[in-house]
Amino acid sequence: MYITDVDLNRDFNSAVHYINSYQEPIQPDILLRLYAYYRMAHQNTSHSKKSEEPIIKAFKFNAILQVLHLDSAEAKKIM
Repeated sequence: MYITDVDLNRDFNSAVHYINSYQEPIQPDILLRLYAYYRMAHQNTSHSKKSEEPIIKAFKFNAILQVLHLDSAEAKKIM
């Protein structure tokens, strides 16, 4: 079955909304993976807050490295 870009974006935005409104704690490794998928889905891997601790930046960078092989559509599908 072929999924259209409109359907993919709708499903992706729905998943992002669900995760952002999720009330229970999420394991840090899962959050980092979701963060990396989100960043790859938006094709933006260079953003980093200057106020973040170096260790946080390193974990985020590592998470992104693990999904660099994905294009935007693949990251949205996985998320």
